Amino acid sequence: MQKYIISFLLLFFVTCTVPDEMKTDHIPVVTGFDVQRYLGTWYEISRLPHRFEKNLQKVTATYTLREDGKIKVLNRGYHTEKEEWKEAEGKAWIPDPQKPAHLRVSFFWIFAADYKVIALDTVAYAYAMVTSSSKEYLWILARKPHLDKTVYDRLIAYAKQQDFDLSKLEIIEH
Repeated sequence: MQKYIISFLLLFFVTCTVPDEMKTDHIPVVTGFDVQRYLGTWYEISRLPHRFEKNLQKVTATYTLREDGKIKVLNRGYHTEKEEWKEAEGKAWIPDPQKPAHLRVSFFWIFAADYKVIALDTVAYAYAMVTSSSKEYLWILARKPHLDKTVYDRLIAYAKQQDFDLSKLEIIEH
């Protein structure tokens, strides 16, 4: 129990101390988001690094609708040092139906984080760019393991325009 309390306090402290320049409140989520079209498997093309994805390549995120209306999230990646596949299962939901591209996602107990779709191919749902409440988090996703360079460059330009620090951006191998 003590472990959970410490984790909660740490998460509370971290989320309450995000410096203003790192917040993503000013970055709009996409409009016209259709969660049904977003379901399925997405390949991680690039990301800002985090300990929970350290040494992971061939990363995918698969979203399926649950019976309760929430979304099952299954993240899967190959750990290059341990030479084994890792999975994490969570759930996502849309707290405000007026902003369906601003979801909440949870992988652990009551802890949840923002999942904000800030760029999306609204025609074919072939690529997306996602962040959280902090600019420390950024993912570029695609329906295929590779993304057209022109599209990728356009997403990178948008991320730079929003002041993400892309100096540590990792390209994911598939």
